[in-house]
Amino acid sequence: MAQKSERIEVRTTPNMKALLQRAATFSHKNVTEFLLEAGIHAAEEALVDRRMFRLDDAQWQAFQDVLDRPVQSKPRLARLLAEKSVLE
Repeated sequence: MAQKSERIEVRTTPNMKALLQRAATFSHKNVTEFLLEAGIHAAEEALVDRRMFRLDDAQWQAFQDVLDRPVQSKPRLARLLAEKSVLE
């Protein structure tokens, strides 16, 4: 387990702090544990759309149809990939 070495500071109103303290107590956690767990969950949810996408049946079929199309020659793309990169 990685050692915790970073700090996150949060400013809040007294009402928001009281709400967080009540929620943490109700969850049998301290405020830090509660905030970290909730923050990590929110971060994962915010990033899930970057890794996974959901499609209904019609969208899934359209996606499959595009993937199943025969490969088409793309001469401009082939020429571009054949050129030396500016990094080479």
